[in-house]
Amino acid sequence: MSLIEQAAKRLEQLRQAGVEFPPDPVIPASPKLPPEGNVALQRPASGESVVSETSSHVAPDETKTAAGTVQTGVEGEGVEGERRVVSRQVDIDFRALAAKFILTPDAPRSRIAEEYRVIKRPLLANAMGKGAAPVVDGNLIMVTSALPREGKSFTAVNLAISIAAELDNTVLLVDADVARPSVLNVLELPPAPGLLDLVPRNKTQLSDVLLRTNIEKLTLLPSGTPRERATELLASDAMVALVREMADRYPDRIIIFDSPPLLPTTESRVLATHMGQVILVVQAERTTQSEVQQALHTIESCPVKMVVLNQSRGEPEGSYGYGYGYGYGYGYGNAG
Repeated sequence: MSLIEQAAKRLEQLRQAGVEFPPDPVIPASPKLPPEGNVALQRPASGESVVSETSSHVAPDETKTAAGTVQTGVEGEGVEGERRVVSRQVDIDFRALAAKFILTPDAPRSRIAEEYRVIKRPLLANAMGKGAAPVVDGNLIMVTSALPREGKSFTAVNLAISIAAELDNTVLLVDADVARPSVLNVLELPPAPGLLDLVPRNKTQLSDVLLRTNIEKLTLLPSGTPRERATELLASDAMVALVREMADRYPDRIIIFDSPPLLPTTESRVLATHMGQVILVVQAERTTQSEVQQALHTIESCPVKMVVLNQSRGEPEGSYGYGYGYGYGYGYGNAG
């Protein structure tokens, strides 16, 4: 008989004699470890939020949220090491835009689309350093007018959507007409925090107020929460710093500012000093030549100025069916 058999027989004899033994120890199963480089932190029972990382890195177009998930977003602003917020998504109703003669990504070929292609080409060339002469801050484009209600917001929105169709550029459309904001109204979107919540600087981050749209390369910065002396903020040092931050953040981004009209206000004149290019929208058969010249005189410091004639009477529309016509002038330096 082997030693093991003898020990087992002796153990059985002792049990029959009434000797008690402690229960056999339980050996826990080996825990399943995640693949190398992966860490998953579960939410504690108390409900306290933790950040979970599903891989050793996060893709450039993804940001971590405080809820502990990873969401895809265009913007990921914030200080390194802090939890960052993904910009909010809004959906634009393309059918409603088309009814207002505004470009849509799914629209068939039209005269107005062709006209904006002509308008945007020199702007993009200057923005990307491919123009006839170097243009400092060429990616900063201000759309304004001499007087109110000449169609500057209509032009700014159409231009932004047209540039968003480009393969090599993204667009940020800023509603800087804080006294009479209209970009969200044109796009039929509800009011939202924006520019006035960033200037002067507080705890609000740029990504907190940016609106990603269902037009892939178009992001919006609304005018924001109304407040006293809102127009004076456009001339403040905080606004200048914000413009510089937006201009330098992404090299492929075109930033379009829908600004106040030039003659009734002074804020847009100050804003124009920080722009590389200015578009002056003139309503046909309404704005006088002297008013146009006076408006151009207020933005002499801007290196590039384009004049867009809105609602001009051009050729019959034919099969296009649009009732807006555009003419444009373009030049470097002072415009007469």
